Amino acid sequence: MRVRHDADVPPIDAPNPDPAHEPPPAPGAPNGPGPVPDAAVERPSRRAVTFSVAMLTSSVLLAVCAILPAPYAVSSPGPTEDVLGSIGDQRLITVTGATTYPSTGELRMTTVSATGGPGYPSSTLGVIRGWVSPWAVVQPREILFPDPGETQDQINDENSAQMVSSQENAQVAALAELDYEIPATLVVVGTVEGTGADGVVHEGDVLTAIDGTDLPDYQTLVRTMADVTPGAEVTVTVRREGRERELVVPTTRSDAGAAQMGVYIDPDFQMPVDVAIDAGDIGGPSAGTMFALGIMDLLTPQDEAAGQVIAGTGTIDVVGTVGPIGGIRQKLAGAHRDGADWFLAPAANCGEVVGHVPDGLRVVRIATLHEAYEAVVAIGKGEADDLPTCTAS
Repeated sequence: MRVRHDADVPPIDAPNPDPAHEPPPAPGAPNGPGPVPDAAVERPSRRAVTFSVAMLTSSVLLAVCAILPAPYAVSSPGPTEDVLGSIGDQRLITVTGATTYPSTGELRMTTVSATGGPGYPSSTLGVIRGWVSPWAVVQPREILFPDPGETQDQINDENSAQMVSSQENAQVAALAELDYEIPATLVVVGTVEGTGADGVVHEGDVLTAIDGTDLPDYQTLVRTMADVTPGAEVTVTVRREGRERELVVPTTRSDAGAAQMGVYIDPDFQMPVDVAIDAGDIGGPSAGTMFALGIMDLLTPQDEAAGQVIAGTGTIDVVGTVGPIGGIRQKLAGAHRDGADWFLAPAANCGEVVGHVPDGLRVVRIATLHEAYEAVVAIGKGEADDLPTCTAS
């Protein structure tokens, strides 16, 4: 017998649709289809119901706790930016009034992302992730944000002010390292209580000479004071209310062991080259060293980095001293994540660097802008084997 392939043929193991073959209903059972008697439905036990409710409640509580703010600050690797490149359409460093040169390498500034401050609370889930991550740091919120009344706008303003100061320091340090003359008016904005200048030098005085040596710029002031023995007296010539005055000021020993007069100076620099730095929304002082290196790279015909990706961090002052920063562990991780093979680390941060360097990232210890520049040149030339690194003390 032939069967059409489109025929409605029941499967072999299907029940026979012929009613004649159906078994007769059980005694007392209703004829034909109908509701199943209650006795045939298995009811869940009280224990199963309790367990299900507990699991549902726990899931809801866990979900709520995951998004609730926690009293912790979490620091994690932030973005990195090539100071020789651009953020969007805006170049980070723009130089006018001097010839600039291209570079084939990258000099990446590094940042830290933080939660827990005003307007950006840490979630419980974020805190747990921070505890698990080897590159994040979780600490009580008041350590990173000690002023509970400080607003996010105030924090942003402070970070912006630090960034502006860092950029000016970077310009002066870089141009001075390249032997540019940078005239400056050395204006006194205050004195340190208890020092020789207290009550002798006045706010608003302009320093013009020390022991007969003219002070045309800030670098000359630093060099002149470096030759003074701590505790010795110096004769300071100042311009006060349009008249020259000579003041005798006893020096004291600074924490670094050098002679100091005890004056706060706000130099008014006359830049020989116009340098504009735009880091977007990034704030704080820690990119100063990388900005200075970027300025030097742009103003010199040598291709210092020569195709290498070099990241780094560190504050900078106008005489080129590299200072410590916060979040070094997160910056190391961010640099490695974004393709850096080398990292310039402030010498003062070396204690935090040891044991936290990602595999494949090489760290170079630096204390001055001169050392940092020499390191970049050596890396670009492939002669970096002897560069100093951070070691356990």
